[in-house]
Amino acid sequence: MADGKFISYLRVSTAKQGQSGLGLEAQRSAITGYLNGGAWLLLQEFVEVESGKNNDRPKLAAAFEACRLTGARLLIAKLDRLSRDASFLLGLERAGVEFVACDMPHANRLTIGIMAVVADEERRMISARTKAALAAARERGTVLGGYRAGAKVDHKQGTAALVKQADDFAARVRPMIAAMRADGLSLADIAERLNDRQIRTARGGVWAAMSVKRVLDRHLRE
Repeated sequence: MADGKFISYLRVSTAKQGQSGLGLEAQRSAITGYLNGGAWLLLQEFVEVESGKNNDRPKLAAAFEACRLTGARLLIAKLDRLSRDASFLLGLERAGVEFVACDMPHANRLTIGIMAVVADEERRMISARTKAALAAARERGTVLGGYRAGAKVDHKQGTAALVKQADDFAARVRPMIAAMRADGLSLADIAERLNDRQIRTARGGVWAAMSVKRVLDRHLRE
């Protein structure tokens, strides 16, 4: 049950969405649902029309300042209404502003910062691991998953590398999935949240309920 003082921040990506209210009403509804009951006070609402990729947002800066001046917490409907950029989310620590995301009400600046880093870093590491594995295979004269005259195809080594990559990825993303599961989300809901945050699977694809289950099942086999 919510209590205390809040400043709400709503963001849509396009002027058309801002004018039509598309997206804004859904965010207001999520915020209203979170505040339902309890001793709370919503001091002010800030609405911004700006892409999540742009971290230069005057309305958000004003909302931060209002939170600092009043001691209120920033309230947003979804985490991606703030930003999908890890460095920006981590900058909230320096901003000195507490916030609540209605889709993850039990998360704090530390856990959300970790999640942001995982999402950002995983995109880079998948690319780096793929390039390194291909380069190493070429140096050994090995073709993984194919055939070339005079080359030895090392299927066993290739499979082991893929398994290790999947294990490493599962270990990193599992805390995020476990936190969502603890909040009562279904496997399909978790997959949707991961896709919303532009987090990709170990193979760079989109999440589905079964791929979320595989991550959880992999933990049970360890």
